[in-house]
Amino acid sequence: MKEKLAKIKEEALRQIEDSDALEKLNEVRVNFLGKKGELTTVLKSMKDVAPEERPKVGQMVNELRDEIERVLEQAKSKMEEKAREAAMKREVIDVTLPAKRNLVGHRHPNRIVLDEVERIFIGMGYEVVEGPEVEYDYYNFEALNIPADHPAKDEQDTFYVTNDILLRTQTSPVQVRTMEKGKLPIRMIAPGRVFRSDEVDATHSPSFHQIEGMIVDKGITFADLKGTLAQFAKELFGEKTKVKFRPHHFPFTEPSAEVDVSCFKCGGEGCRFCKGSGWIEILGCGMVHPKVLKMSGIDPDVYSGFAFGIGLERITLLKYEIDDMRLLYENDIRFLKQF
Repeated sequence: MKEKLAKIKEEALRQIEDSDALEKLNEVRVNFLGKKGELTTVLKSMKDVAPEERPKVGQMVNELRDEIERVLEQAKSKMEEKAREAAMKREVIDVTLPAKRNLVGHRHPNRIVLDEVERIFIGMGYEVVEGPEVEYDYYNFEALNIPADHPAKDEQDTFYVTNDILLRTQTSPVQVRTMEKGKLPIRMIAPGRVFRSDEVDATHSPSFHQIEGMIVDKGITFADLKGTLAQFAKELFGEKTKVKFRPHHFPFTEPSAEVDVSCFKCGGEGCRFCKGSGWIEILGCGMVHPKVLKMSGIDPDVYSGFAFGIGLERITLLKYEIDDMRLLYENDIRFLKQF
């Protein structure tokens, strides 16, 4: 039995030494120490050993098992160390190489201007309110004092889904929905996308953005409207900017006006940008029509208000001196990265 154990030891150590991979070491472990391994076979044949010799043989088998396990662990550690060294050589990083530059996106010019407009009006105490882009005819037209036979309701200008549902042509419906809630006073702006059946050219698109604002409170006058828009123009276009109000007509305001600002390019002297007039039109406004207030459940004898509407793309084109609205939506990186 002693000679048999010596041969098993010799063969096990030889196989361990010849192993060049962890898989082969595992095979050696199974062949000699597994349930059907050489040492297990020896232990099963202990019944053939004289009773007085069994303790000694058992001790020899256990010592051999411990020695084989120790040598296996040593061989395994050496192989793992070599594998780590090889991996480190393969994965070496040259820290002197220039880093790869990640291209980081930025805000769209429309978003930049909208953030600035929101900042200005929030600073005046307004809140930003949003509403649905698919709207009822009532909120888009009737509640704004636009009767059924008004030219603005012509299907050539409006995208209708059904007879009563359409893609909103303005963000004024958000103002009506806010007034209907009955929570007064109201100081709000409603930015958002609107839709009109226009041909695409340098200044028109079937999908664009508007920012409409409104105040409803006791004692609101046209003087409040003029002061608010004058302050807005100065903060957006510069402290020296002047405003000019021209009489106009909008069904949902009375009186109504269009607002021009002095050309920030030439200072009002006249140039190509303002077509020699010294003024640039930027928005429409007026006092909220009493009928609009009444249809929204507000007593026009107690409350009054003003409203205004600004084309986001229009002021973006003006602020950055862009001469073609299509540039904002063509996703040309050469153009967008300038902002």
